[in-house]
Formats: sequence, structure tokens, C-alpha cells
Amino acid sequence: MKAKKTAIKKSSAKKTRKAPAKKAVAARTVKKTVKKPATKTVKKSVKSAAVKKPADLQDFISAALDAEKGQNIVCIPLKGKTSIADYMVIATGTSSRHVASMARNLREKLNHDRQIKARVEGLESGDWAIIDTGDVMVHIFRAEVRAFYDLEKLWGGDFSTVNYTRYQSV
Repeated sequence: MKAKKTAIKKSSAKKTRKAPAKKAVAARTVKKTVKKPATKTVKKSVKSAAVKKPADLQDFISAALDAEKGQNIVCIPLKGKTSIADYMVIATGTSSRHVASMARNLREKLNHDRQIKARVEGLESGDWAIIDTGDVMVHIFRAEVRAFYDLEKLWGGDFSTVNYTRYQSV
């Protein structure tokens, strides 16, 4: 009987020994990997650089167009004439490809340097591209198209002397 009891004890001891070993192996394989939250990098505020006066933006755009080999760059102040913008910048490109390239590069430079999402129209034809930055409207023409529309004459005059009243009361 003693032999049977020792055999039972040994077999039960083996079972108890094997069970924790299996649990330990199972615990190792099932162990969940806990991901640590990524540390967020705090971006420095660039609003101070983006919030500039329209005159500074107009100078920035004029310099950018000059760097892109724009010709006959003219800046027209629109304060008191219209509420669509504070300034209008007009430039001439040598070809339709040059006009489209200047407009694309100006949009990218405004986005990168000033964080301004400018809207661009006219890239497909390349005759006349308009870039709307909010405070400054930029028109880039081919020479023939610029002479045809003559925006300098339209917007460059003194609007204070014009009588806008169609019908005057007597």
C-alpha cells in the first residue's frame, strides 16, 4: 500500500508540477503587449508670423514674383475702392507656362512661409492666373492679355471723384 500511495503522490506531484509550467508558458505566449502612448510634440505657435499686415503681405508677394522673373509688377491699393481686398498685385509672365508656374510657386510659397491657403484660378489656360490670399489679390497675365484687360486703368484711378448716384433727386 505504501508503494501505491507514493506512486499516487508522485503522479499528483507531477500533475501539479506540470500544470504551473503550462500556465507559465501560456502566460508568456498570451502576454499582451501594452503600447505606451506616443509623446506628442508641441508645435510652436506660428500665428505671430502668419498674422501680418496686408502691406507686408503685398511686399512679400511682390518679392516672390520678382524672384520668379515676373515682369512689370504693379501694386494698387484698393482701400476705399472695394471691400474684396486691400491690395491688388499685377504681374506679367513671358508665356502661358511661365504664368502657370509663377502662380503655382507663389501658392506654395504662401502656404509654406506664411501658412496662407491661397485659392488659385486659371492654371489650366495659363493666360491669366488669379491668386486670392484674402487681403491681396494677385493677377498674373501674359503680356497680350494684360494689355487687353488693362486692370491698372480700371483700378488705378481715384474713385473719390466719381459720382455713383445714378438718379439724383431734384
